[in-house]
Amino acid sequence: MKVQEYLPFWKKLTKEQQNRFEYAMRERKAAKGTILHNGSEDCVGLFIVQQGQLRVYTVSEEGKEITLYRLFERDICLFSASCIMSGIEFDLVVSAETDAILYHIPPKVYQELMRESAAVANFTNELMASRFSNVMWLFDQILYKRLDSRLAAFLVEEMELLETKELKITHEMIAQHLGSAREVISRMLKYFQNEQIVKLGRNSILILDEKKLMEAAKESLR
Repeated sequence: MKVQEYLPFWKKLTKEQQNRFEYAMRERKAAKGTILHNGSEDCVGLFIVQQGQLRVYTVSEEGKEITLYRLFERDICLFSASCIMSGIEFDLVVSAETDAILYHIPPKVYQELMRESAAVANFTNELMASRFSNVMWLFDQILYKRLDSRLAAFLVEEMELLETKELKITHEMIAQHLGSAREVISRMLKYFQNEQIVKLGRNSILILDEKKLMEAAKESLR
């Protein structure tokens, strides 16, 4: 698939702008675990996901991680180029959650196109608003929803994403996604196991009762 198929504004660019974009763009492969962007001072440019999955998260002063959102095929990672947005800084980390193939667009080139093209600027503003909406939804979850509901919702989302009821994931990884402590997650998973909702294995969780899990998750599902 060509890069223009990922960009709704492509046909509104001039031929010269399209050529400049294509000349600057590079395809990049990222192995699982690769840090693609690390904090507000690291302005590496935009990433478009061709294959794989990215995780966007923040880290507290105590070193606790929490996932803000994840990016999948055809998604665009905007905050890795936060320097293109005047007065906005984000101390976010972007990592490859799986092996990934990406299009990389340097920030200077994209910033020039934003200045020149209303279509690019409007698309960027809409994308930024969508990401902010995701983050605000997460803050609402953290402030007002119980952690057991958020944990159940996470398991439901993983089950649907991976299309399997057997999740290969550690308690520590779940804690990082949810911004909690591993011990707390382990305690809640053991409760779910006692309720026969899940069965815990070594670095794995088997969903036994999808209906009960959905019921527990209903307040925190998108």
